[in-house]
Amino acid sequence: MKLDYLQALKRVDEARGAWIMQGQEPLLEQNLLDAFRASWQKQEIERQRHDINNVNDWKNVFNALNSLSLFSSQLAIEVHGNIKPDANALKLLKSYIQSNEQNLLLVVMPKQDSASLKTGFFQTVEANGVHVALTANYPRDRQQILSIEADKLGVKLSQDAWQWLEQHHEHNLLAAKNSLMRVSDTFAEVELIQIDHLHACLQDQSRYSTFDLSDALLEGNLAQSIKIYQYLIASGEPLSLILWSISKEMRLLMQLFEQPQNALQLGIWKNKVSVYQHALRRLNPQCFLTWPSLLLRIDASIKGLGHENAEHIVMQAIATLCGKSLFPA
Repeated sequence: MKLDYLQALKRVDEARGAWIMQGQEPLLEQNLLDAFRASWQKQEIERQRHDINNVNDWKNVFNALNSLSLFSSQLAIEVHGNIKPDANALKLLKSYIQSNEQNLLLVVMPKQDSASLKTGFFQTVEANGVHVALTANYPRDRQQILSIEADKLGVKLSQDAWQWLEQHHEHNLLAAKNSLMRVSDTFAEVELIQIDHLHACLQDQSRYSTFDLSDALLEGNLAQSIKIYQYLIASGEPLSLILWSISKEMRLLMQLFEQPQNALQLGIWKNKVSVYQHALRRLNPQCFLTWPSLLLRIDASIKGLGHENAEHIVMQAIATLCGKSLFPA
């Protein structure tokens, strides 16, 4: 079964079996995970998290699903990573789906390409469980999602203000939500937010934005990138939003390297194509091999897992995206 984000939100309490969430919208991922965790706590369902660093880690996942603690009757396991089960683990998945109706396997993955979505793993889950695509491709969908966020904050926007907000953030839902939070605090007494309110609020709030960081990264300007990054941290910009910006640029560069003729199809704006092409020319493709694991380390650190300092690892990512090292020889 395939569900979109809003449909999935309505089925959180009844979720059992196997679910996959995949996409590139951190707001949708975090909201859905928050809803799951709140539901598990309410239902007193034991929760575990497993990070997949190699294919053998899947065996630990299925061992855990088949061994409840003495104090639990149900178990929910979050699996984070971008490594799909091999043939042996796929057999364990099919066995789990057929024999275990009470527990939940929730797999959280970055956006998958069309070839990946046709693999046995996705086909098995779609046939027997739920596949949630964390996407919002159309303006109507994005506004519906953000309208829910605005309702939570008690904010109402005019139609023109909605359009301005989306264009300003280039469809970045997480950044748009943060702007809604800012305008809610700044204009708490205003009944209907207009473009002028948004513009005044956002202009006053930040000298630099994550878009400025992206521009500096693509230019390979390490000094400027670090300056903007430090400003964003000092001004309270969420690390999750900064990570989204960095991972977006890394993903686009890796995809453009593989598909140099498909810049527009990959979602790169026409006036930015030459900027990405120039960035590719100055980068060593060997560095692309390290980016996925680096992003996973940052994500884990932001979520409080492991012993690495999230802000320090983000600086490593900034340096490698600029094609430089923080510690030159």
